[in-house]
Amino acid sequence: MYVRQTCCFTGHRNIPSNEQAAIQKRLEAEIEKLILQGVAFFACGGALGFDTMAALAVLKLRQEFSHIQLLLVLPYRSQARGWNKKDRRIYNQTLNKADKVIYTSEFYYNGCTHKRNRHLVDQSEVCVCYLKELKGGTAYTVDYAKQKGLRIINLSLNKD
Repeated sequence: MYVRQTCCFTGHRNIPSNEQAAIQKRLEAEIEKLILQGVAFFACGGALGFDTMAALAVLKLRQEFSHIQLLLVLPYRSQARGWNKKDRRIYNQTLNKADKVIYTSEFYYNGCTHKRNRHLVDQSEVCVCYLKELKGGTAYTVDYAKQKGLRIINLSLNKD
């Protein structure tokens, strides 16, 4: 994986249903722009919400741009335990279609998602996010990406 050609994603787990279609459309358009700018690796954290939307968008665009790769950077192996059946099915399909899967920890521990988020940022040059709240894991990850000098693309419809 080459940092110069890598984009990571971070975003909230809950996306208002009235925003989902617009966010998905903007997400696919941004990914396509990045592909045309030379980005080939797209790293997702595998969480519910925006992470899942991003992974599915990359898989969709991989049908047209066969050289791009979906990298799943997961905080621990049993991340989807406790999810509902539909979300687990989508997660497992995404896992099976990923070009590479990296687990930053074997087991859950307090802080393992921060470790995953830092790994995503440390291996990227661009961060596409869905950030509406200035607290929580997404805000932490975007702040870290800013500190590391990544280009930030926020797809939130209500940006301040």
